[in-house]
Amino acid sequence: MSGMRAIAQEQAGGPETLRIVELDIPSPGPGEILIRMMAASLNPVDYKVMGGGHPNWTYPHVPGVDGAGIVQEIGSGVTEWKIGDRVVFHADFTRQGVCSEYAVTTAHTAARIPASLSFEAAAAFPCAGLTAYQALVRKMKIQPGQSIFIHAGAGGVGGYAIQIAKLLGADRIISSASAGNAEYVRSLGADEVIDYTCVDVHERISELTDGLGVDLILNSINRATAQKDLSALAYSGQLACIAGAPEIVADFQPSTKTFTVHKLMLGGAHNSGNRQAEEDLARMSEEFLGLMEAGYLNPLIGEVISLAEVGDALKRFSERHVRGKIVVKLM
Repeated sequence: MSGMRAIAQEQAGGPETLRIVELDIPSPGPGEILIRMMAASLNPVDYKVMGGGHPNWTYPHVPGVDGAGIVQEIGSGVTEWKIGDRVVFHADFTRQGVCSEYAVTTAHTAARIPASLSFEAAAAFPCAGLTAYQALVRKMKIQPGQSIFIHAGAGGVGGYAIQIAKLLGADRIISSASAGNAEYVRSLGADEVIDYTCVDVHERISELTDGLGVDLILNSINRATAQKDLSALAYSGQLACIAGAPEIVADFQPSTKTFTVHKLMLGGAHNSGNRQAEEDLARMSEEFLGLMEAGYLNPLIGEVISLAEVGDALKRFSERHVRGKIVVKLM
């Protein structure tokens, strides 16, 4: 095979550093598979780490951690896949990304795409969808009848979390969004939508719950907001954080409140040294794909773009001007 087209940055910097380039097609090592990429999706992590880069990166560096495609080549020791299989995966962001015509991933972290699902639908969910799934199902173990507040309901994590909460019987789903996205967030299953641009979110949660707070909160915003979230939790509530946990937990007042805090880092499984955690990425993906195949979960595709449009899309991500998921069609 000859080279491949990719979008990459020649050095650390923002989305404006991205250019279409020609790169060598990578070869799969032991335990790896080479994927002919059909679709990828973009996530906030893609632009957040571009500026400083990562010590393991070499340039030109290709962004993207969520991809779907067809197995093209198999590394030694791989027995679970064959050439031609349709797979989706959440890649290790410390390595080359997936916004290219070919990409390599570890075989045991990939999941099979059901025949009824498109590559675009499959590529849309891994980072955001698995984060929401891990938070609600694996960590907080959401139960029917519970109340939940989900930050940023128009985003990928928030949008998937609302659907999962609805599916699993949450009694009251509260979310936050701008006025322009309120109806969209309601359409996903939110019962109440707080306009964070003009209302104090935590005061409004207190009003809506008669001062009792909510059972669960999913925070995808930042550490400072997560700190305030503790005050909006009900007694024995749970807070799941994916963008920084509260700094003050032990001395949080009132001391009569009991709560649990979960700090999540989905992609950390790749470099954890824990094989079971790595394989769990594939297991969760299979469970999520099953729900999507059954029609319970919308893949949240907001738009489909070309490789050349990735830089502009990531710029809009950084400005928080994105609803749902942006999918890159690669083939």
